Amino acid sequence: MSEEAGSMLVVYDDTSSTEESTHQTSLSLETTNDAIPYIGQRFPTHDAAYEFYTEFAKSCGFSIRRHRTEGKDGVGKGLTRRYFVCHRAGNTPVKTSTESKPQRNRKSSRCGCQAYMRISKTTESGAPEWRVTGFANHHNHELLEPNQVRFLPAYRTISDADKNRILIFAKTGISVHQMIRLMELEKCVEPGYLPFTEKDVRNLLQSFRKIDPEEESLDLLRMCRNIKDKDPNFKFEYTLDINNRLENIAWSYASSIQLYDIFGDAVVFDTTHRLTAFDMPLGIWVGMNNYGMPCFFGCVLLRDETMRSFSWALKVFLGFMNGKAPQTILTDQNICLKEALSMEMPTTKHAFCIWMVVAKFPSWFNAVLGERYNEWKAEFYRIYNLESVEDFELGWREMVCSFGLHSNRHMVTLYSSRSFWALPFLRSHFLAGMTTTGQSKSINAFIQRFLSAQTRLAHFVEQVAVAVDFKDQTGEQQTMQQNLQNVCLKTGAPMESHAATILTPFAFSKLQEQLVLAAHYASFPIEDGFLVRHHTKAEGGRKVYWAPQEGIISCSCHQFDFSGTLCRHSLRVLSTGNCFQIPDRYLPIRWRRISMPSSKLLQSAPNDHAERVQLLQNMVSSLITESAKSKERLDIATEQVSNLLSRIREQPISLQGVKDVSSINRNV
Repeated sequence: MSEEAGSMLVVYDDTSSTEESTHQTSLSLETTNDAIPYIGQRFPTHDAAYEFYTEFAKSCGFSIRRHRTEGKDGVGKGLTRRYFVCHRAGNTPVKTSTESKPQRNRKSSRCGCQAYMRISKTTESGAPEWRVTGFANHHNHELLEPNQVRFLPAYRTISDADKNRILIFAKTGISVHQMIRLMELEKCVEPGYLPFTEKDVRNLLQSFRKIDPEEESLDLLRMCRNIKDKDPNFKFEYTLDINNRLENIAWSYASSIQLYDIFGDAVVFDTTHRLTAFDMPLGIWVGMNNYGMPCFFGCVLLRDETMRSFSWALKVFLGFMNGKAPQTILTDQNICLKEALSMEMPTTKHAFCIWMVVAKFPSWFNAVLGERYNEWKAEFYRIYNLESVEDFELGWREMVCSFGLHSNRHMVTLYSSRSFWALPFLRSHFLAGMTTTGQSKSINAFIQRFLSAQTRLAHFVEQVAVAVDFKDQTGEQQTMQQNLQNVCLKTGAPMESHAATILTPFAFSKLQEQLVLAAHYASFPIEDGFLVRHHTKAEGGRKVYWAPQEGIISCSCHQFDFSGTLCRHSLRVLSTGNCFQIPDRYLPIRWRRISMPSSKLLQSAPNDHAERVQLLQNMVSSLITESAKSKERLDIATEQVSNLLSRIREQPISLQGVKDVSSINRNV
């Protein structure tokens, strides 16, 4: 342990706050919404704890920083304890002066403040989590007022959109002071209330000037070749311009290609971001896995946003994925990309991401509608979610008349492209639920993880590699937590209990919603099927076709086509027809509790020792998940693993193996 870590352990005494009551130990994850940290408070990750303490600190008038210490398990066995301390904690270290190197005579803000929060890792509930085991909020300095705390470095941030704007301003030659004033006017904020200062802008511009694009391009190609040497299944393609400079580059990982094979039916291709320092458009392919979590498929950097560049990117992506095109692809409203998709993926349904469309609304309609903007937006969402095209057309006309938007060019554009974004036009196409607000936010947050390292291309590639690594702890924890949950059956129907054993908890919850609603519907036989409507209604309804012998059922609402989940109307007909299990074809593979087939594991088994250890860790994680489902399974697993451990310990240990394990532990 370092001297600094040792001093921290002396300052923040363990004995004062590690004792926890029985009540505190049983607290759930939901308690993290409380305003003030307390002993026993739990978080799914240490990052979640850090974000919570950051918000608390900001509300109190100070900021925090991380201070890492190794836990009781010792160095090299993973992080088990972490301190977050006040930004004024500790004392300024004494620097040895040298005559040859001038010293910066800058006053330090550190004054030995002892306010802190300590968290420790625990696995008592099955999945790893972090618990608050120490907290003190006593400061030996004045706390800042709300209008002052925002100027602390920790709270001064420049968003990607603002970086792009600053870069554009810089190209025009205006001063930093003028940039700040323009952005204040654009954002309608009072002078001095931007989340960054002139100094931050100058530092950002200085970082841009230090970068050599050509050298960065060479570093990027070297990195990709190095990854390829270590992992033959890593794929990348690039083009050079007539001056032999990097023009476009795309890459994907072996794990991403395997995920695409199962979950590549619906794909988001987000091209709305740029690498600010290089002014390069960035494209990211992502999808949704069977647990409702985003998964990465590939990444591309382009010289420009022309149809030629997009066509190249799409061709390369199809090459990575062995020629398999998605059923549906969601993108921004980009004309060049639209044309490229019609050429390169003619059989794929092209749709617009609704959250990318809605993100433009403030600049399009805020000034036009004024106080009625929120009212209009609520009406837009209502119309967007309608089921039938006829209802949409009628609702749209009424909305345009009500808000006086007949001649608004943005409304005209939206209406002309309605078949690309409005749900009534898309319900017969599979979208994996990626149009819902919750899932769209999840995907957008996932993409944002790639955009934090923008000063160096090499840093950006490393950031992507970390984000898509199949040992991503957050994803594993969420999956394990889902699998360990006791599924609560609500209807008592055999169909429900059967589906619960096959579908992931995420997918089952969607089906269960429909099963509960199905009880409120009545079905009436008609000439070529059934008419199903709510029991309180005398007219209307949905038409359901069912062929019991072939095991085929379909509904005019197209919910199964759209989401892969049977609708309440179809479930009502199945129940009426004494069907006690949902037909196999309506429990899609992509929503099941699936694991990689053993044959596929053997085909793709990595030769590198570290990767084989990672593969074993994945298998152990699956073993725990499956074993926890019943006492009988747990007994078998415990007995077999005990025998296996005895056999393994009889085998000799190689020196190289010890070195590899040490390397892995340092990287965990």
